Amino acid sequence: MSFSDLGLSDALLRAVADSGYDTPTPIQRQAVPSVLMGKDIIAIAQTGTGKTASFVLPMIDILAEGRSRALMPRSLILEPTRELAQQVAENFEKYGKYHKLSMALLIGGVSMGDQLSALEKGVDVLIATPGRLMDLFARGKILLSGCAMLVIDEADRMLDMGFIPDIEQICSKLPKARQTLLFSATMPPPIKKLADQFMDSPKSIEVARAASTNTNITQWVVETTSRDKRDLIRTILKAEDVKTAIIFCNKKTMVRDLTEQLKRARLPVGQIHGDMEQADRIRELDRFKQGDITILVASDVAARGLDIPGVSHVVNYDMPWHPDDYVHRIGRTGRAGRTGTAISFATPEDAENLANIEKLTRQKIPRWQGQSAVAPAAAPVAEPATPAEPAPKARQPDTRPKNDDRPERSDRRRRSRDAAPAQPARAAESRPA
Repeated sequence: MSFSDLGLSDALLRAVADSGYDTPTPIQRQAVPSVLMGKDIIAIAQTGTGKTASFVLPMIDILAEGRSRALMPRSLILEPTRELAQQVAENFEKYGKYHKLSMALLIGGVSMGDQLSALEKGVDVLIATPGRLMDLFARGKILLSGCAMLVIDEADRMLDMGFIPDIEQICSKLPKARQTLLFSATMPPPIKKLADQFMDSPKSIEVARAASTNTNITQWVVETTSRDKRDLIRTILKAEDVKTAIIFCNKKTMVRDLTEQLKRARLPVGQIHGDMEQADRIRELDRFKQGDITILVASDVAARGLDIPGVSHVVNYDMPWHPDDYVHRIGRTGRAGRTGTAISFATPEDAENLANIEKLTRQKIPRWQGQSAVAPAAAPVAEPATPAEPAPKARQPDTRPKNDDRPERSDRRRRSRDAAPAQPARAAESRPA
């Protein structure tokens, strides 16, 4: 099947071809025709499967008819983080270049004046984070009564960040006669309840089981100690097969400290965490995408949804405390049909966290048993034909940090949830992200 079989317009097919894509991913094959027919959909898909294009492409064709009105966006896409919102905006610019659609990005950390100016002119597509949207709505700066399409992206991440009450309020202010698209990597009970409340006979699409990991990713656990981590990470990063790497830490202070240490080792490294200004975060991501730096030390603010092509390695310098974060962290590599390697450092204190990860993903992650502290060789990064997008349980001591040494999360506290274990996913295909 090709994109021309999905019912997209000639102008949109030309933009897709310009981007180098010719074959849709499984989620795109199933979602695009349903969206074009006006159906509500619930799509469960792991990261890196091309779900962004599965709603961006049909939205462009649907919105090609009609015109925008001041302060009344015709469609709304909700994203949990500023980075994800910006990434979706980039997709609209790329695929919508032959359409005359207006778009506004409504996120925190940037000037509100420019956002208000765009809204006053009228926009076809509004991409927003819930906090900034609710803020402007409360000030009477935006009307949602003309919004005919709603996309709730990364719904389980919205739950983590405490945004579900905001989303419920937003849904209640939208017209009842609308099309709603919900995308999530997992389907915990609160998300199912949200769908039952605000969606009309949605079609369910599942292309990868919830909480499964990409089979294109070679996974390793390196058993070590807290004292040996810093020597170990330098050894790994100097290996020949490590072309680009994202290193995840649990705390902002560790992100900063590790970045400084790697800089002293003369490694091309940058950082991204929640205390940075939005402009600084964007600049660091751009440096990484452009190859000015090849190592990015990050907190979980960067774990969800960011599409950075060609990342060869992900390293969990700190074992994630929440098992879902493991799936999303390692999903930064092995994207769009490429192969990748994920290496996780496990200290004796991480036994319970590691056991929870293996329980969620229903797999035993191989332990690296090298003769010295070196990373396992990754399979070569294969260019896709069509480019895109149990350890014994032990009681873990209370190591929760205080003040600035607290675990990195977004502005809102995470809410715990039960995640259903699932079968491993099939290998991802080479498609747009």
